[in-house]
Amino acid sequence: MLYDLLMDVNGTFASFVSISCTFLISFLSIVYFKGILPKDQGREFAVNGALSEGKPRGAGIVFVTTFCLCTALFMPLDLENILYLVFIYGAMLSGYLDDAAEVPWGNLKKGLIDLVIALGSAITYYAYNGSDVRIFLLDSKIHIPMVLFVILGAVLVWTAINVTNCTDGVDGLCATLVMIVIAVLMFSGLLRVSDRILLTIMLITLGSYLWFNCSPSMLLMGDAGSRALGVFLAVIFLKTKAPFLFIPFALVIILDGGLGLLKVSFIRFLKLKNFMKNIRTPLHDHVRKNKGWSDTQVVMRFSLMQILCAMLYLSFIR
Repeated sequence: MLYDLLMDVNGTFASFVSISCTFLISFLSIVYFKGILPKDQGREFAVNGALSEGKPRGAGIVFVTTFCLCTALFMPLDLENILYLVFIYGAMLSGYLDDAAEVPWGNLKKGLIDLVIALGSAITYYAYNGSDVRIFLLDSKIHIPMVLFVILGAVLVWTAINVTNCTDGVDGLCATLVMIVIAVLMFSGLLRVSDRILLTIMLITLGSYLWFNCSPSMLLMGDAGSRALGVFLAVIFLKTKAPFLFIPFALVIILDGGLGLLKVSFIRFLKLKNFMKNIRTPLHDHVRKNKGWSDTQVVMRFSLMQILCAMLYLSFIR
């Protein structure tokens, strides 16, 4: 493994090589492969959806593949982390195939795939780490029974997949918010060194993608990217042994993507047709359409709110 060879030489040199190579591989892969990605058809019901028409879509297949490759090269892998990479890559592939399909996949098909990935991720975590969970605000640790833990873990993964997917609708928004969550976690002291290496690789990979996706974007991540990022976030928060931190650390992602899921659920299952009728979802469409925010304002303001939420919570648990 390249990681072992580099560490035998010098730890600082290993970090320099891994960061430099990850960025170069990611950047050059996007440059080379963006021309063969499927083209976006425009989103009829999204604000400014027509502006996306003709842009390469599904860039997630490039940067997620790069992430997995660089993780294998520059991180000490064990079976647990290999399984997580399989689930992340599986989420990416399902999203890419849906992006590229002439007829979009149905909700049932996508839901079953999400269920398999969510259960697989939760069971994998439990098998290697148990089910003790830290509650920082109460300064305590609780033990959750295995079945309940797997159910709650699967709910976390499913939720992260879908809220992150819904957040992808403004140039640069999804990648920027995920990078903020990663950066805060890296400096929180909640993860082991090996897990921080994983975060660094994803941060660099997303940075190279964001070079092309910042407004006005040259390409789009599509479901291939956003679904994989959702699995990645859920796994990382499980590995903190404090999965409830997903709520404050990713609050803007949850609200932006999750309110739409909540609205649809209340209308469809509880028949509350007027529920949140004056709020357009996702929230990034509401502020663009109803408040007149530009794409750049959405990304900047949502990012500032996410940083503030995470930092405020960190101040409580220090």
